[in-house]
Amino acid sequence: MNQETKQAPPVAEIKPLKNVSKIWLLPIVALAIGLWMVYYQWSNQGPLITIKFETATNLEVGKTKIKTRNVDIGEVKKIELLPDLKSVLVTARLNAKLEYLLRDSSHFWIVTPRISLNGISGLSTLLSGPYINMEPGTDGNDTSDFTALAAPPSTPIGTPGLHVTLNSNDEFAFKEGDPVIYKGLKVGEFEDIYFNFDERVVYYNTFIEAPYHKLITENTKFWDVGGVRMELGASGIKVATGSIESLLTNGVTFGIPEGMPAGTQISKRSFFDIHRSYSSAAEERYKLSAEFIIMVQDTVRGLQVGAPVEYRGLVIGKVIDINPQDISQNGLLDQAYTIPVVISIQPGRVQQPDNQQGLDFVRKQTLRWVKDGLRATLKTGNLITGALFVDLQHYPDAQAALADNVMGYDVIPTINSEFAQITAKINAVLDNVNQIKVRDLSNNANDMLKEIATTAEALQATASKVDRILISAHEDELSSTVKETMESVAQLTRDFSSGSANYDELNSTMQVLQKTMKDLQPLLLQLNGRPNSLIFVEGSDAKFEPKGISNRPTQGDN
Repeated sequence: MNQETKQAPPVAEIKPLKNVSKIWLLPIVALAIGLWMVYYQWSNQGPLITIKFETATNLEVGKTKIKTRNVDIGEVKKIELLPDLKSVLVTARLNAKLEYLLRDSSHFWIVTPRISLNGISGLSTLLSGPYINMEPGTDGNDTSDFTALAAPPSTPIGTPGLHVTLNSNDEFAFKEGDPVIYKGLKVGEFEDIYFNFDERVVYYNTFIEAPYHKLITENTKFWDVGGVRMELGASGIKVATGSIESLLTNGVTFGIPEGMPAGTQISKRSFFDIHRSYSSAAEERYKLSAEFIIMVQDTVRGLQVGAPVEYRGLVIGKVIDINPQDISQNGLLDQAYTIPVVISIQPGRVQQPDNQQGLDFVRKQTLRWVKDGLRATLKTGNLITGALFVDLQHYPDAQAALADNVMGYDVIPTINSEFAQITAKINAVLDNVNQIKVRDLSNNANDMLKEIATTAEALQATASKVDRILISAHEDELSSTVKETMESVAQLTRDFSSGSANYDELNSTMQVLQKTMKDLQPLLLQLNGRPNSLIFVEGSDAKFEPKGISNRPTQGDN
């Protein structure tokens, strides 16, 4: 029975398992979404750029924005100090689809509150904090590495106008932001400055705004108008000022000098010199000049390089050099030393073409005139400044001069200056005055007065005798005319006798004359010692004091 009741063991049913459980769909979907988000973020994020700054003042990672036209286009992601310890490197990410802005002509700078002569800017950053501004470039190569500007650019990129480069090796200097003025209007400004150590020249990159940039031609000249300029020259005192803005800062102006053609308009960056004044800029229209030399025997005090050379009152050139070292002569302390002065005559100033033909004509004409009496002399252009100029005139009576040449320069003979001629005449007068013996003149006047007194006494005695004759001949029949004549002679003798008014007046007049001659003696001595004291007075000069006349008896005294 037990055997009957035993059952057979159950047989296991084998069923195949499923490949993937549905529960795994959730992490797979989440992973796919995450990967899609990463891809979307990576594919839509903007380019990463680096900007080198001198300092990272107030810049913060994750907060400082990058803007252009006041629109956020990026954010600072990283700030690190470079190994050279001279600058910092800022890593920033721009928004998507802005790769076209990344050109090597793009500029970056930090916007902060700034006060300058050009105005006040960046006040909005007082509340929001500083940000990095970007000025997109329109040309150049693609790049992601930039060097920031220390200050905002004066002219935004794309502004219509013209960039020019000005240069100067003079003493005056300009700075960024100084104005360019035309007819009193500000038409541009200096953008940046570069000093070339090899050339020793300062270059100024300058921008001229539209439409004034159309005024810049190949013959345009620039000159300084900053501050107040005073010139003391042969023409007198000249004072020149610019606009109020240029008085406070500095500035230049431009134009085409009178007498020059307008020329072709400039359409690309060109180089121009900055001249000291309009007159020096106008000199540039004369390209060629014939150089001569004059040998001056008088003083050259008051003569300056650049002084005018005139012919009959018209400016025909200028002084090039005074006492150049390369012209060998006797020693400077030699009494016969003459001072060489190099002058130029410009063909364009004497109505000749400014070319080699006009230059040859000026040389030949000048040398021909030298044979006919053309002479050079130094004349005073202004008594206040004492400035001299070179005057060329024809002197028919001048001594004939042979053609001469000194160190390659043709020589124009000279005559004494007008001041030297006046001095020579004064010396001649003084020599004549010195030849007058004032003491002898006084003694002769005294002797003359004594003789007059003796004559008057003799006339008085004669008159007495005549009176007695007239009394004795009163009863005679004499002509009334003879009687009246004799009475007039008697009266004349009485008027000039000792003790009469006429006698005293004559004696007084001779004494006044004698005293005047004594008073003139110090002046005559002063003029003899320094003839030009009549024109120029110097307080430190010694004054001549008259000495008392010695009481020693002279040869004529008793």
